[in-house]
Amino acid sequence: MMTERRGSDLARWLTRAKDTEMKPLQSLARGLRQDFDAVTAGLTLEWNSGKVEGNVNRVKRIKRDGYGRAGFDLLRLQILLAD
Repeated sequence: MMTERRGSDLARWLTRAKDTEMKPLQSLARGLRQDFDAVTAGLTLEWNSGKVEGNVNRVKRIKRDGYGRAGFDLLRLQILLAD
C-alpha cells in the first residue's frame, strides 16, 4: 500500500486492523483514523515533506549541540552558515 501509493486501500486495512486481537495494531488504526484524509493523501500523492523534515532535524541537532553554551545569536549564525 505504501510503495505502490494505494491510499484507497487504507479504509479496508484499518477495518482489518481493528478486528485483530493485537492491541498495538488496534491503537495504530485508531490513531490513523483520527486524521484519515491526511493519511490517505500521504499514501496516494507523490509529494512529501522530506526536505522540510530534514531541515527541522538539522536545526534541532544544532540547537542540541549548543544547549547551555550559547545564546540565540550564535544559534542563528550556526543555522544560517551550516552546510
